[in-house]
Amino acid sequence: MKRIVTHSEEETIRVGEEFSRQLKAGDVVALVGDLGSGKTRFAKGISRGLGVKENVTSPTFTIVNEHLGGRLPLYHFDCYRLRTITELDEIGYDEYIYGGGVCVLEWADMIAPKLPEHRFDIHCALGADEYERIITIEQR
Repeated sequence: MKRIVTHSEEETIRVGEEFSRQLKAGDVVALVGDLGSGKTRFAKGISRGLGVKENVTSPTFTIVNEHLGGRLPLYHFDCYRLRTITELDEIGYDEYIYGGGVCVLEWADMIAPKLPEHRFDIHCALGADEYERIITIEQR
């Protein structure tokens, strides 16, 4: 398990970018943390590291955004607004998770029964001051 403390939004993005270097096709990144704890900034860093040119924002109302054209396809999920876990089946969740891209799942704890066994768990937490974030990375 790796623990990293960042002190700005840009530093959190850079940590996500550095983390992305190890990602390969089929990897799943499960992001967990309170609102404002850095999940989307970390995801933005992953996208930057994968070479995604478009601006990556949280796909709050669409559940999943597809970002193609980088080193690997990036499928960015926001599970916060799911009414039921079965909604994932309606959007083809398994095809994304077991496909040839990288899946980044914000609010992954809300779909815990559907998470694959092999994944990266990223826990983001608020730190002592306004900009400090504590990021814990664990590979399962």
